[in-house]
Amino acid sequence: MSGVQLQRDFAARIRQPEAQALLPGITGERMAIYEELFFNNVASLVGSAFPVLRAVLGSERWQRLLRAFFAEHRAATPYFPQISQEFIAWLQQGYRAEPEDPPFMLELAHYEWVELALDVSAAQLPGQGWSPLAWPLAYRWPVQLIGGEHRPLQSPAQPTCLLVWRDSRDKVRFMQLTPFAYQLALRLQTNEPVRQALQGLANAHGLLADSAYFDNARALLNDWQARDIWFPPAED
Repeated sequence: MSGVQLQRDFAARIRQPEAQALLPGITGERMAIYEELFFNNVASLVGSAFPVLRAVLGSERWQRLLRAFFAEHRAATPYFPQISQEFIAWLQQGYRAEPEDPPFMLELAHYEWVELALDVSAAQLPGQGWSPLAWPLAYRWPVQLIGGEHRPLQSPAQPTCLLVWRDSRDKVRFMQLTPFAYQLALRLQTNEPVRQALQGLANAHGLLADSAYFDNARALLNDWQARDIWFPPAED
């Protein structure tokens, strides 16, 4: 047996010990140490990134979910800090739901992942324009409210619009947005000029683009500037 094949068989056994035979010359007791070590490392990393999802699912379902992820997913990165992103990718592509899984499961997982993704992002605050560390998000479910005591069965009629960002103190913060503020954030994120973005929103929603409209928009932009979300160009 080649060294490469031996490594593959070793990895297959660690992923699915109940489905793979022991390697020649390695006892079950010794192999169990490796199996437990690898699984516990992944379980710890994923569990720390998704505490709300873990609590909502309960320990038994959470363990089954982790076991399936550990056995089935082929990671695209060797870096442990990115394991939560791999978990999200698996949930979106390879995950098989069980009948009791909550309908908001994928959105809740994504919402929890965003905090870690921004926390470890190498992006920097810009000199002007929309911060790459500010992410406008829209969900069918009110993910920011979900927890042990709140598990909605039906999604609201209106989507939940949120902004998650990392400020100049490297603190990840959250706020809920109105649909208007969410759409403005999306436009500014593409570097659309402010006045053009505001005029476009007014036209799209049949709003009167008068002085009061622009004054209210300016107050919103000033708030975003104070929170390290948006940095106005010099001409603004």
